[in-house]
Amino acid sequence: MGLHGGQFTTMRIPIETFHLENGLFVTLSEDHTAPIVAVNLWYHVGSANEKLGRTGFAHLFEHMLFQGSAHVGSNEHFELIQRAGGTLNGSTWLERTNYFETVPSNELALALWLEADRMGELLPAMTQEKLDTQRDVVKNERRWAVDNQPYGTMLEKMQELVFPPSHPFQHSLIGSMDDLTAASLDDVAQFFSTYYTPDNAVLSIAGDFDPADARRLISEYYGPIPRGKGKPPLAPMNLPPVFGKRLREVVHDDVSLPRLFTVFRSPVFGSENYYAASVTSAILGLRKGSRLHRSLVRERQIAADASAFTFDLAKGTDLLVIDVTARPETGVSQLEEEVEREIDLLYRAGVTESEVGRAIALIETDLVASLQSAGERADRLSMFATYFARPELINEQVDRYRAVTAKRVNDLVSERFGQDNRASLLYVPKEGVESDNVLAAAASTG
Repeated sequence: MGLHGGQFTTMRIPIETFHLENGLFVTLSEDHTAPIVAVNLWYHVGSANEKLGRTGFAHLFEHMLFQGSAHVGSNEHFELIQRAGGTLNGSTWLERTNYFETVPSNELALALWLEADRMGELLPAMTQEKLDTQRDVVKNERRWAVDNQPYGTMLEKMQELVFPPSHPFQHSLIGSMDDLTAASLDDVAQFFSTYYTPDNAVLSIAGDFDPADARRLISEYYGPIPRGKGKPPLAPMNLPPVFGKRLREVVHDDVSLPRLFTVFRSPVFGSENYYAASVTSAILGLRKGSRLHRSLVRERQIAADASAFTFDLAKGTDLLVIDVTARPETGVSQLEEEVEREIDLLYRAGVTESEVGRAIALIETDLVASLQSAGERADRLSMFATYFARPELINEQVDRYRAVTAKRVNDLVSERFGQDNRASLLYVPKEGVESDNVLAAAASTG
């Protein structure tokens, strides 16, 4: 990777890859620093793959996969890993679902076997009772984490606001109560056999293991699992680079402080311009030295908190989000005006090379630190393998960021930060809304 600015580059992560005959893509990264090993499985299915009227399946499955398979009892997956001294979990996103374990090195076979048993033999253990139980768990999670959590509806309201109704990213990740109620055992079994197949999965192992041993275990446990029958294509994902007009929604919610999310369409994760967008978000809102924090929180004391980030979506369009929470004494219209002023300043005057350098240094530090963890390393390998079939991209990230210049950031800003590409999702406290005439007028037109 060469030298840059007098710095030595980060360590290169060793990577071996192979495919099984059934299509399973395997990535191995050996590292004997600590006596632990991470097993990470990504399935290329997320809420984007759900059909109208059947939302929430990808997330429901994340729960169902811990309810036992042909040779593993309900919740036994958790018990076996924890008893072995390991940790585990799963998560669902718009484009993927993942499952992961980190265990002592001598327990690699256990983690691999458990994941193989549920990939190959979940359906024999799936019952109506388990479906009913997990459906209720997900509904409770929705009530707790979305409907009754301050700002908890942010993700789904943002998706509804910024994606057209026909777009695969438009509907709720956790799903609607009605769709969850309507899900039958047949629906669920069909979703599983369509998407939870070896040819739609990536298995990554990182940490302290013997590659020959790992290959033997993988062939033995995963080799016999049949490949899938193919999955239906996604609806068209492509969108213009900008919204084409201002978008705005006001949400009156049980919150104590106004909070404004400003969203921009942004280049997809992994594309050349993604790195300029990622650096832009860091300049605006990565930690306390960032523009928004310095200006709105520290100097002007308008905001209690301010940050910016990208969603890292690899299809269609990514989103860049500015997230600013008001201080108790800040009015709603003032919050909007101040955030708008910061965006206009960026759009008009651009950024400097020194700002770009600071942002890249922060991103690089975070990147290198995260890769010290076997679990994080396995997850990144799975991500690059799933989205691009190139896990070795993990070793190119630092160089891709270091190639970003102020000119590239300013070109991106002039294309993406204009009035035609700004969406505002504004949360305001329910009580006292009527007294703010400006807000009432704005809400009626929003």
